[in-house]
Amino acid sequence: MAERQPPRTVPCPTCGKPVPWIEASRWRPFCSERCRLIDLGEWLAETRRIPGQEPAPSGGRDGDAAS
Repeated sequence: MAERQPPRTVPCPTCGKPVPWIEASRWRPFCSERCRLIDLGEWLAETRRIPGQEPAPSGGRDGDAAS
C-alpha cells in the first residue's frame, strides 16, 4: 500500500507563512485574503514589477507623429 505524503507547502508571497497546496487552502498561494489584498495593492501601486524594458513611445495618436 502506498504511503500518503503530507501536502506540499509553499511560502505565502506576502508574509512567508507556510501554506499547504491543497484545494481547501482558499487563498493559495497566500495564507489569507489580507495577504492577497496586500500583494494586489503593491502591484497596483507599482511597487512590485516584473523586470523588463520600458516600451518605446508609439508616436501614434498622441500628436507626436511626423507630418
